[in-house]
Amino acid sequence: MKIEDIKKEFPIFNNKVQNNDLVYLDSANSSQKPLVVIDRIYDFYTKEFSNVGRSVHYLAVAATNLYENTRTSVQKYINAKDKNEIVFTKGATEAINLVASTFGQKYLKEGDEILLTELEHHSNYVPWHYLRKSKGIKIQFADVNENGEVTLESIEKKITQKTKIIAITHLSNVTGAILPVKEITKLAHSKGIPVLIDGCQSAPHLKLDMQDLDCDFYAISCHKMYGPTGLGILYAKKKWLEELPPYQGGGGMIGEVKKEGITYGDLPNKFEAGTMATAQVIAFNESIKFLNKIGIDNIVKHENELMEYGQELLRKNNSVKLIGNPKNKGAVLSFTIDGIHPHDIATILDEDGVAIRAGHHCCQILHEKLDLVATARASLGVYNTKEDLDQLNLSINKCKKIFE
Repeated sequence: MKIEDIKKEFPIFNNKVQNNDLVYLDSANSSQKPLVVIDRIYDFYTKEFSNVGRSVHYLAVAATNLYENTRTSVQKYINAKDKNEIVFTKGATEAINLVASTFGQKYLKEGDEILLTELEHHSNYVPWHYLRKSKGIKIQFADVNENGEVTLESIEKKITQKTKIIAITHLSNVTGAILPVKEITKLAHSKGIPVLIDGCQSAPHLKLDMQDLDCDFYAISCHKMYGPTGLGILYAKKKWLEELPPYQGGGGMIGEVKKEGITYGDLPNKFEAGTMATAQVIAFNESIKFLNKIGIDNIVKHENELMEYGQELLRKNNSVKLIGNPKNKGAVLSFTIDGIHPHDIATILDEDGVAIRAGHHCCQILHEKLDLVATARASLGVYNTKEDLDQLNLSINKCKKIFE
């Protein structure tokens, strides 16, 4: 599939927004969906629907096989060792909560430390904060430097004998910094510390290889990968899934239930309690096929070219300040304009059909560190073009004129 033809695969771009062609620059928030994903959900509900893992009739067996096919596809896409290391959740937020809750329950005690970074999304801070309240653990933060990066050295400085787990983002949703997660994991493991990686922003844009990264946990948000909402993935090494207690109790996750006790199901059923998001899981297989059809190397090349083009445009635009200048940067352009609140920027750009996000992007700790209340953020997807970035720049100029 040619990159220039990809936008045609997304029905939403056939529509006008306020009488303008849609310029969608909010993929870090959520990506648009290709028709193959939308059609797959419709087809499942109209032709194939059944609950999975319960009944033995034709529809139930067929649905279960489709559900498990997606698990196998995810395993191959991220190069996990075993398909049973893939746990479906209702989102990356739940995936991180699952680890924080179960790891904290089994392994953490008062005075133990968790190491995060100042780049973290609230979803990779709040779950650990709960443990601070309930178990008296301490949270340390690796510092962000002037380029909006967290380096290996800044991580190493904050590791102590009390550090029990390191939980870090792979790619910042504000500065775009790509962290050296492989090197951080190697350092952590040399000290006997497990690592959780928040892969929400990296999964749609970078090649993922769990065998190469060697991390213990990796959280993925499917709706950012051109897939359905209400679905996330937790990759976890088999040894952790075997050792950690279940996160929720109910149907589907049990082995045997008796008055005197309960045994739990095999992996990954142990962590998939209740009725799962079956249609979303099955449709996500189409998202993976879609990404594979384009090729991750082509996606990386295309988005890197767009990022360089967009940065150059905005750097030349007087009074526009880009937030962060990391050496390794993903598909995020956060910025401010002198004298204009980011919410006003986003509102005015929307009049031209340009969709961006404004606010703290669920990263208040980082914004406080940068002494900013909010930023505007343009984020890229595989469907974006240089023409989209040209329109962004034109609309920014319009915004500036309004406030002159």
